[in-house]
Amino acid sequence: MSSTTPEDTATAAATTTTTEDTTRTSVARTVTDVLQPRNALLAGMLGIGLAAAGDWTGLLWGLLGALCAGLIPAGYIEWERGRGTWGDRHVVDRTKRAPIFFVILGSIGAGSVVMVLGNAPHGILVAMLALWVMTIGLLAVNTVWKISVDSAVASAVVALLAVVHSPWWLAAYALTLAVCWSRVALGYHTVAQTVAGAALGAATTVAYAFG
Repeated sequence: MSSTTPEDTATAAATTTTTEDTTRTSVARTVTDVLQPRNALLAGMLGIGLAAAGDWTGLLWGLLGALCAGLIPAGYIEWERGRGTWGDRHVVDRTKRAPIFFVILGSIGAGSVVMVLGNAPHGILVAMLALWVMTIGLLAVNTVWKISVDSAVASAVVALLAVVHSPWWLAAYALTLAVCWSRVALGYHTVAQTVAGAALGAATTVAYAFG
């Protein structure tokens, strides 16, 4: 006849906790990778461009916006990571983030100039400028406090889509909440940092409205 000792119970509980933590981390990693800024901006800017132009040409302008706001900055981060500047795309050290913001500002600025010269639809151009303003805000806050860029971008994309398409897009804030959760679960940010990022991202609609 076998009996369960306190040590056996403690070991089983520890194993269960470890398994749960591993699963939680795995899910959080998947969420943060799938919904990272470059992917969110690719989907979002295509949708904004389509709404702004009213036809397929808007997709081209949206692709340009996604390239300048998301893909080029992501490429820069990967390049620096390859050089050993940062450990991964998350750049957990706040003091090392300034160059990224300047690249984003320069890239969005260049893309906006191309849009002006190419007579792009007003809506996609204003969305670009709204993202530029948001990046200024992120840079300013980052000088004194770490703020979640992933949460800001996820929130901005949903807010802008809700403005240019339909308020029903606000339901997609469930994805923004998922991003915020993943950043906290992975230890990259605190709850306050993700909430601040999401709030700043939502504020892009104010910049859009004034545009």
